[in-house]
Amino acid sequence: MAKLFDGKLVISEIPDLLVYLPTTIYLTLVALVFGLIVGLVIALIRMNKVPVLNQLAIAFVSIIRGTPIIVQLYITYFGIPIALKYFNYYHGTNFNVNGIPGILFAMVALGLNQSAFDSETIRSSIQSVDKGQIEAAKSMGMSSAQVLRRVILPQAASVALLPLGNSFIALIKGTSLAFTCSVIELTAAGKILAGRNYRYFEVYCSLAIIYWVITFLLERLLAVTEKNIAIPEQPAEEDHKRQARKEATE
Repeated sequence: MAKLFDGKLVISEIPDLLVYLPTTIYLTLVALVFGLIVGLVIALIRMNKVPVLNQLAIAFVSIIRGTPIIVQLYITYFGIPIALKYFNYYHGTNFNVNGIPGILFAMVALGLNQSAFDSETIRSSIQSVDKGQIEAAKSMGMSSAQVLRRVILPQAASVALLPLGNSFIALIKGTSLAFTCSVIELTAAGKILAGRNYRYFEVYCSLAIIYWVITFLLERLLAVTEKNIAIPEQPAEEDHKRQARKEATE
């Protein structure tokens, strides 16, 4: 009778799965940077209430946050090729739609999903910065870009670090759905390996261990980083900062 559970197999499968870890990390980092850039743009648009763009940004955030990431991955994977085929047809171009690698679709979908959540975190963090400091910087002749770079972002970063870090951890786990775009990352590789001997439970236990270790290390790194970049605060400001962090994580 075959073993119901093979503990040795759980450990022995980990090295084979780790071969695909670089793909997961690469996908995560690209989506993270893309999401932060787009999220910052959305946050600035909403804070400055730019006509038309503000309404579009609100609708975008609502749609992305209100739909499952797996649905967004499918829409991106099947929707972009359809849009490109229409573009080829109406503009007489001959762009090779089939030549687009699946990982690119996953990057776009995960990055856009990340940007919707990051934009709310960034917006709350920026709004937590003391308005008096912003006015003082402007009175010294700083441009809006200089105020943003030298005054707002450094202080907002300390508030946003923890929620953005949690979002980053969620993004790593979200890459496990990239198989919908034909991307062979950790989880997809696990399914392939498990299909060879039909020991799915053991392989998924191996995956759980890998994801848990990655998450644990990132949580420790975030804790150390938050402690190092923390800005000393006056007692009256601590409650305000604490409330901003709470709103950013909601």
